[in-house]
Amino acid sequence: MRNALDILEERGFLYQLTDAEALRQRLGAGPVTFYVGFDPTGSSLHIGHLLPVMAMRWLQQAGHRAIALVGGGTAMVGDPSGKTEARPVLTTAEIDANAESIKGQLSRFLDFSDDRAALVNNADWLRDINYIEFLRDVGRHFSINRMLAAESVKQRLETGLSFLEFNYMLLQSYDFYVLKRDRGCDLQLGGQDQWGNIVAGCDLVRRMLGAETFGATFPLLLKSDGQKFGKTASGAVWLDADRTSSFDYYQFWRNVDDGEVTRLLGFFTSLPMDEARRLGALPAPAINRAKEILAFEATLLAHGFAEAAKAYVAAGSEFGFADPEGSIETTSRVREVQTAATDSDLPTLAVPRAELAAGVWVVKLFVDSGLAKSNGEVRRLIKGGGCYLNDERIDDETLTVTADHLQDGQLTIRAGKKNRRRVVAE
Repeated sequence: MRNALDILEERGFLYQLTDAEALRQRLGAGPVTFYVGFDPTGSSLHIGHLLPVMAMRWLQQAGHRAIALVGGGTAMVGDPSGKTEARPVLTTAEIDANAESIKGQLSRFLDFSDDRAALVNNADWLRDINYIEFLRDVGRHFSINRMLAAESVKQRLETGLSFLEFNYMLLQSYDFYVLKRDRGCDLQLGGQDQWGNIVAGCDLVRRMLGAETFGATFPLLLKSDGQKFGKTASGAVWLDADRTSSFDYYQFWRNVDDGEVTRLLGFFTSLPMDEARRLGALPAPAINRAKEILAFEATLLAHGFAEAAKAYVAAGSEFGFADPEGSIETTSRVREVQTAATDSDLPTLAVPRAELAAGVWVVKLFVDSGLAKSNGEVRRLIKGGGCYLNDERIDDETLTVTADHLQDGQLTIRAGKKNRRRVVAE
């Protein structure tokens, strides 16, 4: 079996390592327990969280044991890394509810059977900690000068850093110590903004347990224009289907820039890298088939085969399939999908029949369907010629949609070229 570090390196996951050669030897010597932390300040993970999740998946497939650490304790402090201002402090109940949601989403990507992975919450050892004992036993190992030199701290000193947040490095380091002491965890992974915290954790484990541990970070994932990957004009792209439908999730991946395809296939699919490079090198318009494969594979991991197939068919039926003859070779399961489809595969809004008979304001219909966030946004789209009803452009923002607009018991509305919804009367 290939060394897991070589797999991660080939696919572009690695940015910084504490000791690359020693870590490679450790990973090659037998199963290694590793961990990644997740901040439960929201009820769902989003695409910005997926890079570490996919790295965990590869490590696990190489025979190593994963720990997904949900920061139920550290979330009460707030991580200053990569932030320009303090996060709002959530209640314990809000944090715990978010942690439970995140656990369910991680289980789609990681195998938690037969002790191959564990979900732990650092609230179990942080919330009832004795502060005086913590300062005496842990705080004495930290140098203020070194903490101030950490990039995450230096950035926040420009805008203001509270003492509460300044403690975060100690708490994250203590997490690594507890996981090494109790679970034999040898490796911590995180985003590149976590480097200072990870190195501090390795140092604390060495000082308190006399043991060698390792740290690795992932690159900051940016789009070609320098913007954060995973953000759209309407906000983050969520893994929770109630916040981002599987169709919209698919469309996000389908619409990435041509030049990003190889890198994203390496990060967010399980396709072999030689295939990822071949697909990413396809010229236009064949590159659109590579983007269909990327979108299908990413949606398959997040939402399952049935939802990925439905989204693929719905998008292809609306905008055309990039390779209807299947002439471009791929190992993707997209080959298994039959491409005959109807509008029933689109995200659907059900409207009470009586309400539709009385008439529904078209602006409200677009907002309720999720095609826009506000009435003002719909009005602007209409004025710009970007709203359609049954594929006819809407010119009047006062339009009332009634049962007369139904065609075979349904109608379709569209914002722009690619965002479409089905509306049915119930």
